[in-house]
Amino acid sequence: MKKFLALALALVMIFALCACGQQAAPAAAPAQEAAPAAEAAPAAPEAKTYKVGVSIYQYTDNFMTLYRQEIENYFKTLETDTVKYEITMVDGKNDMAEQTNQVDNFITQGMDVIILNLVQTSSAEAVVDKIVAAGIPLVLINREPAAENMTNNPTVCYVGADARQSGTFQGEIVRDLPDNGDINGDGKVSYIMIEGDPENSDAQYRTEFSVKALTDAGIEVECLDDQVGNWDQTKGQELCANALAKFGDKVEVVFCNNDGMALGAKAAIDAAGRKVGTDIYLLGVDALPEAVELIKNGEMTGTVLNDHIGQSHTAVDVAIKALNGEALEDYYWVDYLKVDEAYAKANY
Repeated sequence: MKKFLALALALVMIFALCACGQQAAPAAAPAQEAAPAAEAAPAAPEAKTYKVGVSIYQYTDNFMTLYRQEIENYFKTLETDTVKYEITMVDGKNDMAEQTNQVDNFITQGMDVIILNLVQTSSAEAVVDKIVAAGIPLVLINREPAAENMTNNPTVCYVGADARQSGTFQGEIVRDLPDNGDINGDGKVSYIMIEGDPENSDAQYRTEFSVKALTDAGIEVECLDDQVGNWDQTKGQELCANALAKFGDKVEVVFCNNDGMALGAKAAIDAAGRKVGTDIYLLGVDALPEAVELIKNGEMTGTVLNDHIGQSHTAVDVAIKALNGEALEDYYWVDYLKVDEAYAKANY
């Protein structure tokens, strides 16, 4: 019995020793660490938005309608992912007090730049001083203020066309006609003048230089009538109708400071039974599409292109210069262009 127990104990010890001699199976290798996630692309910088205040002297003006629309369109084309322009455009309603309030609001709203088409250039100093005092760059357009409002202010500039040139071109169109504007052959050109705003330098220069171009060429002139139409088509029709009723066939040339009034004058000429190009001549300024079409058809003598695209784009480009802190010149000029029948047919 003792031998049996001893044998059994020996077997148990042998089995125990074998079990201890076996090495434990190694643990499963840890899964390879996941590759770090790709770094997120840096967030796009937030767009900088510039606030631009624009006040137009009167929305009903044909030319300034084209001009203001192009200002908005052109700003949009210049936007990028990082630069935006917030345009606040308002109608001055041909009221200087209204426009002054608009400027005050622009200042309160913290505009970064202001583009201003003055109602009255005679009020320029007070408005300019307000804007300069607020530290806001100012681009004046279309209506040229007195030089002292420009040259003493490095953050103020003017974008426009030299109205003397537009008046000269009107007169030159008449000068270059086969009869030099003297339809009845009495040795002088008898005309009526329909002016824009008498306080506006463009109206003053167009009135003066259209006639000066004739007298400089040695052509005698006679002013039958000179009235203020305030750039308005209906007023232009009324004034021309009155002059034709009063002076009849003596009227050889109708000078209008803009195409809007010339379109009104055309209606009066038609109503009076007169025919442009045969017994009367008619001239405007701006090269509005309606006027150019009349010129192509021989129903209006000529106009002068007041380049609303060139001027509006220049105004916007200069405003952006100011936003970027670049130095401004006092004046940025855009040339006029004569548009007679030959030019209109070749280019429109």
